[in-house]
Amino acid sequence: MANVSITEQIRACGLNPSRIHYNLSRDELIKMAVVRNEGCLSEDKILCVKTGACTGRAAKVKQTVRDGYSLDNVHWAENKSCTPEDFAIYKDLALKKMDGNEIFVQDLFIGAHPDHRMPIRIVTMLAWHSAFVCNMFIVPAMEERKNHKPVFTVWHAPGFQDDPVVKLNLGAGEAVIGGGTSYAGEIKKMLFTVMNYHLPGKGILPMHCSANIGPKDDVAIFFGLSGTGKTTLSADCSRKLIGDDEHGWADDGVFNFENGCYAKVIHLSYENEPEIFAASTRKNSYTVLENVCFFPGTKKINFDDGSLTENTRSSYPLEYIPNASDNGRGGHPQNIFFLTCDAFGVLPPISKLTPDQAMFQFLSGYTAKVAGTEIGIKEPQTAFSACFGAPFLPRNPEVYAQMLGEKMVKHGADCWLVNTGWAGGAYGVGKRMPIKLTRALVNAALSGALKKSEFVQETVFGLWIPKAVDGVDALYLNPSQTWDDRNAYRKTAADLGERYRKNIEKFTSLPESVAKEGRQFGLGRAAKTQAA
Repeated sequence: MANVSITEQIRACGLNPSRIHYNLSRDELIKMAVVRNEGCLSEDKILCVKTGACTGRAAKVKQTVRDGYSLDNVHWAENKSCTPEDFAIYKDLALKKMDGNEIFVQDLFIGAHPDHRMPIRIVTMLAWHSAFVCNMFIVPAMEERKNHKPVFTVWHAPGFQDDPVVKLNLGAGEAVIGGGTSYAGEIKKMLFTVMNYHLPGKGILPMHCSANIGPKDDVAIFFGLSGTGKTTLSADCSRKLIGDDEHGWADDGVFNFENGCYAKVIHLSYENEPEIFAASTRKNSYTVLENVCFFPGTKKINFDDGSLTENTRSSYPLEYIPNASDNGRGGHPQNIFFLTCDAFGVLPPISKLTPDQAMFQFLSGYTAKVAGTEIGIKEPQTAFSACFGAPFLPRNPEVYAQMLGEKMVKHGADCWLVNTGWAGGAYGVGKRMPIKLTRALVNAALSGALKKSEFVQETVFGLWIPKAVDGVDALYLNPSQTWDDRNAYRKTAADLGERYRKNIEKFTSLPESVAKEGRQFGLGRAAKTQAA
């Protein structure tokens, strides 16, 4: 394929565009996006674009082709299917939309590990989408381009119908995205889904997490759903950022899938997130801002304006973070953090998990939604997302959990459950966990100081909590001690435990020791004490 021109390759797919813009630089793409009125520049010359009606992923319409290739490998209980014929219809619609128009083609890699990266091709109709994928994925060196043979292709064609289309054909190695959605995150998460399918077969655990590395080459990974503090806690000036969202854990350590960041920027400020703010406001840069508004009558960025969506986004190269890793790789994790925003206020601010507890919490993927996050929510609601990334898991979540447990034991990683949510009462009564407290506890775990603490098994959830941590008020360490109304605490804890137990019932092939953790969670335990 490397010896066949890009024009011949594209036409062999049944597409005859008026012009092919092949592997343009981001400088060229941003200029073209402005000339073509796809977006406009802010006063600091940053490209700002709007995505129309869809300002987030259209998760409910995503479908995967069910055929001989995928039949026995995809977890169909959690993945919607379509026929090969249905996929072909929508691919044809996408190609007809592109036909006779200018298209943009980028040949890239996903995966920073040279032995495990995947060559990909992304064909788009808009220059800004092409700039976006250059930010997010790995641009091959000039010599690598000569032999680049894509094994997966994304056809991205917004506008061929009103309803969004997100379809994946694993056997054919291609996806169709478009119709009524221009949201760039669909491309990013489609390719993450593809990696989640292929890597477990190679013994590599794909992970929806951020990762950083300390001065002693100690690696930490942070799992967590939106609003739990994953990006904030992994951005640490004393540690190098490996990546902020998607990684693999191979036999020789972890590696980033991407080469960029896709940060949520509603209410972004320099005071709270200086690195992300600097990257998102960098003058004359490759940053692309999605659905971010200007102050009226100006082209000055207003990160507090959520009139289009609360899901405003900034895409920028990883190199814009001052302490980013230069190769996107690290050794085996020494510390694993599961972040949860517990709006019920009953989980400890930090607890050390056994391997069985870690598998249980990983499969649960718990956090809570609070009033104001979605229309109609008036009290805390549980949100369970297996492996902290259920929408992107083609295989049974138990496959990924089993791999995590095995790698934890093999490499001696410590696993911690961190509550960044509420203490002293549920949302509306208690208070949000101070970020300084959370950072102090995470830093104690990273430094190894927490391992030297004495731990006690609290009596409701059976979680192991430290009795004391230097510089931290011991009152916070046991959530039951922060509630004025102990009966209300026990009732609320029992409620959350029951929700956990109901959720874990859908996993039917768990090791008995993990299933036992699930059955007991929130039902009470006898107090025990042990050294870490």
